Amino acid sequence: MDGTSLTPEKEKLNALRQILPEAFSEGKIDWEKLKTTLGEDINFSNERYVLNWAGKSDAFKVLQTPTTKTLIPVKDESVNFDETENIFIEGENLEVLKVLQKSYFGKIKMIYIDPPYNTGNDSFIYPDKFSESKADYEKRVGDKDEEGYMTKDGMFKKNSKENGQYHSNWMNMMYPRLFLAKNLLKQNGVIFVSIDDNEIHNLRMIMNEVFGEENFIEQIIWKNKYGAGAKTKGFISTHEYILCYSKTPIEDLSAPLSEDEVKKHNRKDSKFSTRGGYRLQPLQTRSLGDRPSLVYPIVYKGKEIWPNKQWVWSKERLLKAIENDDVEIQEKGDGFSVDSKQYIKDENGNPRRGKPVSVLNGPYTQEGTKEIRELFEGKDIFDFPKPSMLIETLLNISIEPENNDEIVLDFFSGSCPTAHAIFRYNLKNSKNKKFICVQLPEPCEEKSQAFKDGYNTIAEIGKERIRRTSKAIEKEIKAEAEKKKGQLDFEQNSEEIQFDLGFKVLKLSDSNFKHWQQIEGKDAKALAEQMKLFVDPISESATIENIVYELLLKSGKDLNSKIEKKDSFYNVNDNELVLMLEKATQQIIDSVIASKPNNVIALDKLFKGNDQLKTNTVLQMKDAGIEFKTI
Repeated sequence: MDGTSLTPEKEKLNALRQILPEAFSEGKIDWEKLKTTLGEDINFSNERYVLNWAGKSDAFKVLQTPTTKTLIPVKDESVNFDETENIFIEGENLEVLKVLQKSYFGKIKMIYIDPPYNTGNDSFIYPDKFSESKADYEKRVGDKDEEGYMTKDGMFKKNSKENGQYHSNWMNMMYPRLFLAKNLLKQNGVIFVSIDDNEIHNLRMIMNEVFGEENFIEQIIWKNKYGAGAKTKGFISTHEYILCYSKTPIEDLSAPLSEDEVKKHNRKDSKFSTRGGYRLQPLQTRSLGDRPSLVYPIVYKGKEIWPNKQWVWSKERLLKAIENDDVEIQEKGDGFSVDSKQYIKDENGNPRRGKPVSVLNGPYTQEGTKEIRELFEGKDIFDFPKPSMLIETLLNISIEPENNDEIVLDFFSGSCPTAHAIFRYNLKNSKNKKFICVQLPEPCEEKSQAFKDGYNTIAEIGKERIRRTSKAIEKEIKAEAEKKKGQLDFEQNSEEIQFDLGFKVLKLSDSNFKHWQQIEGKDAKALAEQMKLFVDPISESATIENIVYELLLKSGKDLNSKIEKKDSFYNVNDNELVLMLEKATQQIIDSVIASKPNNVIALDKLFKGNDQLKTNTVLQMKDAGIEFKTI
């Protein structure tokens, strides 16, 4: 079994091989055959528009290098681990994105990230030099102090504006992460990236390349400040940007109506109990078109009514609407007004939605700070957090209200406003959308309020914010339930929704399995020593639970898979996968086969000294139509 992550080039080559098998020779692309297949008009000249920067080729190498890392569960830091479907992952986000490729490929509905803005004061992970080896990079990222916390000096590099590769360093950090993130989006998935003037131009070019210009949706302007800053030279900046792209072209986006729009639906009729109030929309166009079929009379109280120019609807549709009392006709001094009733709810009782706007007037940055203070006894535990209401606004645009299985990913999660926003969205809409938040255990500055209060890393702040938000919402739900006791609520469903206010904590970790180390030269002694290690491929620090989660990920199962222990094996998702990790006897093997799983993975060491049992197991599994692998 391959213990490495899925890489983008493997996935694309497999897809291309399915579409154009004739362009492959001996398992590799034959460029001449590809050119012939695509036609003579394909231009292979070097004169073309291209985005390039110092280190881009190395960024591709980083992107294409698979990882052997895994995620291990940390139940004592979680809330309701066994039941929740929300996830917090502590670890370096590039490696985490690689680990998630198999299990979450094409499963994420929305991504929101708030990456470093590259202001000249930012510190973030990027190679010291473009020739830095993967081993050197991993050593630096893995540097820890005596208490086991990552060291900021070893891990982060300050990217000052005096640096000759100031923009390139930032682009090298962003490019592979965005590339891997795109793989995780559903076909109708959407990504939002917060940014300011320092890198908006470069970010847009990177996203055009990664997502395609045809999938650009909007460069949203977010007014996030009131306008203070009189000492600023030139203009006072009161806004930032949010770039929005989709994975594939999206025909239509919608958003909840604004409060002002809702207030306009202030008329009532007999349908008010099911469809709410309505507003009037004229059914006569203001300009003369060239569609004679829209010029016809209707009869009202024995009088013919002709449009001044032409109707908006066809005759059949208009007459049907009049019959259903969806049109309001009023006689006026100079004729008649004919208007459709635009209800606040559709026929199924769902609220009407409108078009999102490209300028968001708030919520202001101060509101994000206020949220943190309310949760942490008035203290400034985190600097400049994004307001959860901003992310909630983006959720309302991008996720489907009726679909409860959607996942939102944030891999620069900071203090976790995205998790906060998901909880609030679910409470308001009676849903259970899920989140995956990823945060590096970035050390807090020793002078910071967070460090003084015992938070060693940003990840610890994020986890604690989720816990406190969960408790606050739980209190709100209980208070609302108390208020409703003894009251008859005819609109309420008989079954109350059980909100998922928990989260699983997992941490990026080395594999539970030993990996072959390349030995330079012909050192027979070193080779013999390494061969001894692989008598048992399981790492000394591995636990059964950690192995289960690693094999889930390596098999493409998600982190919320249902795991049941039966006898001496683990059943995943009702027989999708069985893991044999503890014992292998004929009785256990018979029990596994009787459960009729699709796939079985067993540790090879379970058959040590009993080759006949292993041979029989392979044959039995094959006869039963079960895919069987050993590690």
